Order: sequence, then structure tokens, then C-alpha cells
Amino acid sequence: MEFLFSLCVLAFFLLIGKALRANVKVFQSLFLPSAIIAGFVALAFGPYGFALIPDWIIQHWSPLPGILINVVFATLFLGVNIPGFKKIWDTGGSQLCFGAVAGVGQYFIALLVTAFVLIPLFRVHKLFACIVEVGFSGGHGTAAGMKDAFKGYGFDAGGDLALMSATVGILSAVIGGMILINIAIRKDYCTHLSEKKGIPLFKRKGLIPKSDRFSIATATVASEAIEPLSFHFAIVGIAIAIGWAFLSGLQALHAEFNKFPLFPLAMIGGLVVQKASIVLNVDKYYDKSTFDRILGFALDVLIVSAIATIKLDVFIANLWPFLIIMLTGIIWMVFCAAFLAPRMFRKFWFERGITEYGMQTGVTAVGLLLLRVVDPLYKTDTAKAFGFKQMIYEPFLGGGFITAFSPMLITKLGLWKSIGASFIIMVIFFLVSYFSGWVNFKPELKCPE
Repeated sequence: MEFLFSLCVLAFFLLIGKALRANVKVFQSLFLPSAIIAGFVALAFGPYGFALIPDWIIQHWSPLPGILINVVFATLFLGVNIPGFKKIWDTGGSQLCFGAVAGVGQYFIALLVTAFVLIPLFRVHKLFACIVEVGFSGGHGTAAGMKDAFKGYGFDAGGDLALMSATVGILSAVIGGMILINIAIRKDYCTHLSEKKGIPLFKRKGLIPKSDRFSIATATVASEAIEPLSFHFAIVGIAIAIGWAFLSGLQALHAEFNKFPLFPLAMIGGLVVQKASIVLNVDKYYDKSTFDRILGFALDVLIVSAIATIKLDVFIANLWPFLIIMLTGIIWMVFCAAFLAPRMFRKFWFERGITEYGMQTGVTAVGLLLLRVVDPLYKTDTAKAFGFKQMIYEPFLGGGFITAFSPMLITKLGLWKSIGASFIIMVIFFLVSYFSGWVNFKPELKCPE
């Protein structure tokens, strides 16, 4: 009953977050998800604020992020028609190379600052460098999922700092993205911005009027036999179970994998289920929208519980190194969007760059939101290129295997070898882009008339 009541309290805060998003203009302007608002309201009423939420409720909330992140990642490839590699590469290859340079660059630049500034001045843990990519590119879900992995390598503060990093990232994505877009408007960098219609008010408030409402899912099985939502949730369960079997196998091979999180393997489990379903011709009964609803529900509950259980004393104790490394990450991503993008994309450089900026600092939805502002009718090929890129990118970075392995790799290799390895990976992807003919060292920034 205590656990049930704790979920009811969490739901109450989620509704408060939704009400604030619908009525407070600053939240609408920042496009803050209701779950993030709810999480910080709950944090304010928790032990570090007004102390009105009992400790036993916090204790019931604490395990939820680590559990639900597996649901989020298991659904990523379910119900998706996976195209061949050639089609993905032809359309999204340049986007993938740019994304890899930007994403791995978050490790590279953070490792440099950690080695040269943060360790000498503040004696931080060497895994401090991970919180930029885990929080920015990975987001709140990945940050919550990495909490136990950080603890396994002696960086107990890592999970809480990564969650704060994800919050800084999403604010940087929206505020920084809109600043870059306004600069691009004045300098004529956008291809179709003259056709901009703006963002509808209901998108800002998050309350859809009757004329714009749409169905959130489609029934593919008869509810007399099994509820469609139950059917799809069962498929997600199988994907997670396959991921758990993979993890158990890895743990049997080496004890080091006891510290490895489940969620990247749950994503692989989802990919295995999807591929097998295509072969068996049962994928026709999968509804991608239903999987998206399962993902969205899990992510909302995850975010509220993760933020509400942040240990603020850990954050305050690491305030200055945290601010320094956050500023470093933001500067790197602005550099990628403003300087690297025009040199790594032959066409639509700003649209492609700003989409990647939004995703790499915030979440995929923010990246697409920024694209919607500069290319409202999707007349460029950016949306398709970005979607294809994510299919290859997500299993590795932004919550994939490289993200999950990063604490292990940095611990085993040490800072300097990790700096060298991340730099080499960046160079490789840049050279692939160069030899593919996508790099232009003297770009024309303004769009042709």
C-alpha cells in the first residue's frame, strides 16, 4: 500500500507540472516538459526543501528510474521498419559523422578540462568527465540508468550530477538553440525560414484543442482476446528479458560486467525482437504509436522520480567544478553548430546543425522542435537524415554501449589514454566524412537565392 500511495503522490506532482506548463509563460517559452517541472516541484517539497514528503515515499521513488530506463530503451526499435545500411548511409551518413564528432567530442573536451583544471584544483573523481555526455546527449533517462554504474566505480555523486547535467542540457538546447536561430535569421543562413509559421500556442501550453487532436494509438489485436496495450507491453517485456539474458551471459564471462547497466542490452533485445518479428511476419500486429505511449509513460515517471530524489548536498558540494564542466560542454556544442556544421554539411548546414545541437544538448524531441522552427514544412532532407542517423547512433552514444562502457573504459585506460582514444575516434569520423566528399573547408554560409 505504501508503494501504491507513493505512485499516487508522484502522479499528483506530474499533474502539478502539467498545470504549471499550461499556465506559466516562462515554462512555455522554454518548452520544459511537464515531468521536469514536476520533478523540481517534488524536489522542493522533499528533504532538501520544505521536507513535506516523507522519507518512505522518497525511498519508494528512488529505484524507479533504474527500472523504467529499461522500458524506455527496449521500445526504441520496436515497430520500426529498419531500412538497409546503404539507404541509411546515403541519406544520413554525413549526419552520423557530424553527430559522432559532436558526441564523442563531449567526452574529449570534458576529459581535457577534468585532467587540466578540475582534478588539480578541485580533486574531483576522474569519471566527472562523463557527466557531460551522459547528461547532455543521454538525457535524464540515461543519467538515471547510469547511477549504479557510477557507484560501482567509486563515483557516488555521478548519478545526481548527471541528472543536473541533463537539466542544464535541455535548458541550453532550447535557449541556446533559439539564440542561434535568431542569429541565423539575421544572417540569412536558413533555407526556408521565410515560410516560418511559428510554433502553435497549443504546443507551448501542451493542451491540444479539439480541431488539432489525433489518435494516440491503433488497435492491432482484438481486446476480447487481449488488451492491445497489454499485448504491446508483453512484447516490451520479452525485449527486456532478452537484454537481461545478454547481460547475464556477459557477467558470466567477466565480473567487470556486474557494474554494466541493463538498458543498452534491453535496446538490443528490442532490435532482436523486431528483426525476428519481421522474419516471422508478425510485425504487422505491432503499432509504433502504442510502443511510443509505453515509452512516454515510462519516461515521464522516470524523470519525475529521478529529479525528485536528487541529493542536493552532493550537487552543492561539487558546484564549481560542475559549473565549469557545464560551460565547457555548452561552448563545445555551440562550436559544433556554428563552426563545424557548415564545414561538414554540403547543403542545409544550419538546419542539420541546429537539429543535432538540440539533440546533443537536450533530447531528440528538442532537436526536432528546433528543426520545426527553421524548416516547418520539412522541405530539406534534414528530418530523414537525422532519423536514419539515430538508428545507428543510439545503440552506441547518447545512452548506448559507449555511454554505458565509458566509466569502465576511463577507469581502465586512465585519463590520458581516454583523451587520446576519444580524439582518434573524432578524427576517424571526420576523415570518413572528408573522403565521402561531405567536408568543405571554405563553405558559403549564406543560403543561395
